[in-house]
Amino acid sequence: MSSAVQDLVESEPDTARPSGLADGVYHGLLTEIAGGTYAENQKLPSENELASRYKVSRPVVRAALERLRRENVIVSRQGAGSFVRGQGRAPALGYAPVESIADIQRCYEFRLTIEPEGARYAALRRNAAALARIGAALDLMNTATRQQQHRDDADFAFHLAIAEASNNHYYGASLQALQSHIAVGMKIHGLALLGPNSGLQGVLDEHRAIFAAIRDGDAETARDRMHRHICSSRDRLFEGRLLDLSL
Repeated sequence: MSSAVQDLVESEPDTARPSGLADGVYHGLLTEIAGGTYAENQKLPSENELASRYKVSRPVVRAALERLRRENVIVSRQGAGSFVRGQGRAPALGYAPVESIADIQRCYEFRLTIEPEGARYAALRRNAAALARIGAALDLMNTATRQQQHRDDADFAFHLAIAEASNNHYYGASLQALQSHIAVGMKIHGLALLGPNSGLQGVLDEHRAIFAAIRDGDAETARDRMHRHICSSRDRLFEGRLLDLSL
């Protein structure tokens, strides 16, 4: 993480209660399981690895894992660790693949109904660890911009980290389910930003502004900036000429 972003993160005190920390680990793992990061019967990382990843203590991780066990999401095997439960799990949410320009526009429309509110809640609920994850993705985008490149993976990681900072796993799970759909629009949008009149710096500034509002706990500004950013991304891609999707 760059020194600038690190300074912003470290200036934000982490006042979350232990139960809130456990909730954050719980929702993070639940989002990854729902999104297919961990498949059925797959072993989860060890308590030590999870504690290091989420920057919490092992008792906090144990509390999160215990909740997942109570809800029959995972199962413990003595001496082996925790595994995603293999039978009786509902199928993960899925969406039809992107097949047309109209589908890209529909994806932007749907993102506008969930991501601005996710950013609002992120500003209200974020902690130092959540800010660090958002900042890490922003650093990757900053490096790519200096090299006159667009990294859709870092772009998506930024948006996903904000969804997870909302401490509402439905936002994160929805983005995970839409990852391949969002990637189509991000890739085309990224190509549109390249060239002699590069728009990369402007887009980076939009992301920085969203991060600043979340860091500062300014919920309404975070929502408005996320809404404006997604609209601007859509309009750059479509060059202001949206399709008529009337039935």
